[in-house]
Amino acid sequence: MTVGSRRLVFWGTLVVIVMLGLVFAFRPRAVIVDIVTVDRGNLLITVNDEGETRVHDVYVLSAPVAGHMRRIDLHAGDPVVRLETVVAEIQPIDPAFLDPRSEAQARADVQAAESAKVLGEAEVEQARAELEFAEREHARAIALIKDGTISQRELDSAERNNRTRTAALATAIAALDVRNYELERARAALVSPAQTNAAEQDCDCISIRSPVNGRVLRILQQSEAVVAAGASLIEIGNPRDLEVVVDLLSADAVKVEPGQRVIIERWGGDAPLSGRVRLVEPFGFTKVSALGIEEQRVNVIIDLTSDPSQWQRLAHGYQVDVRIVLHESDDTLILPLLALFRVASDWSVFVESDGRAELRKVEIGRRNSLDAEVVGGLEAGERVVLHPSDRVSAGVRIAERG
Repeated sequence: MTVGSRRLVFWGTLVVIVMLGLVFAFRPRAVIVDIVTVDRGNLLITVNDEGETRVHDVYVLSAPVAGHMRRIDLHAGDPVVRLETVVAEIQPIDPAFLDPRSEAQARADVQAAESAKVLGEAEVEQARAELEFAEREHARAIALIKDGTISQRELDSAERNNRTRTAALATAIAALDVRNYELERARAALVSPAQTNAAEQDCDCISIRSPVNGRVLRILQQSEAVVAAGASLIEIGNPRDLEVVVDLLSADAVKVEPGQRVIIERWGGDAPLSGRVRLVEPFGFTKVSALGIEEQRVNVIIDLTSDPSQWQRLAHGYQVDVRIVLHESDDTLILPLLALFRVASDWSVFVESDGRAELRKVEIGRRNSLDAEVVGGLEAGERVVLHPSDRVSAGVRIAERG
């Protein structure tokens, strides 16, 4: 080979290498993307929210009368027995001190009541004397009627007078009893707190007993104090009779029905608990969210169906996370929501095909917060791009992130 031929080959080879370098340098690079394989699995459609455990029946015991409550010796968690355990004792409230005017009026009432009692006793004696006379007259009339000395009309008059005097004596005795009670009431108005305290050891306190078997949940007033009638003192219930209440948005509550399965998570145990919806309350209420937005909420009551030994450490007022299962299906073609985007009014995805992105329209059915059911447009095993950026378009070379 001549020198000229060698130079020609050299320069030709150099030109080819440069051209290949330029082509490689300016060729579009593959877009690095996250890719997931479409597969079949279990699809759960749930309503999620925070809930709270509570004892099914909480009994709030209140003071039946105003008075001086003695210190409650029970503590939260102590067992109580129905109609046996005394949870509180209340001594009737001391009478108020009387001002001089009220005291003078009360003493005058006592004197008037004493005089009325004396008058009543005199009326009883008078009625008794008149009855004795009427009885003798009646006996005499019976003897005379046999001899024909008096007429039948006179005998009837004697009998009527006898019955009238008997009733008059009963009326006088009853009136005397009323006046005795009025005297006692007038004297009671003069009782001072000092006299009450002196007889404290003889006072019969009102005992409040537990209405059910269970445990003390909370003591609202433990120290000795003067309490008003109706004041709440203690809460009692059975901690083994737990339920879960969750307040859902009204838009979610209309999807929930009694009997639906519930998954209870983040309650403190190692495994989720199971439950069933027992009741969707028919009354909504307004609740202000953490963002200051007014929301309409509805309470949903859930019964725990897991073995009690699994949740024996749960008690009243504990926070849990609740997932109410609205729909559950097995062997469903599932697609992550992060792969979906809209093209006009259609749902679409980018499918990886021979290293390039293929735009494909898909049909989806039910979906939850993470996945959607694929009704059409994809097959199991196909690979789709997750959260595609604006650099991904139909026909663009793509490569999976390493």
